[in-house]
Amino acid sequence: MNIQAIIVILLFAAALFYIGRMVYRSLFVKKGCGSNCKCGVDFSNVTPDTRK
Repeated sequence: MNIQAIIVILLFAAALFYIGRMVYRSLFVKKGCGSNCKCGVDFSNVTPDTRK
């Protein structure tokens, strides 16, 4: 096997690993937030600005 085929196979394997990792991360997300997350903030008394 020549060096070009080896390089192509390695790049293809790296691309498969990258795509698989992206799919895995999108399907199995973490449960919970980070330390600086604002998802627990109550915005019920905030009125949106409707001026244009």
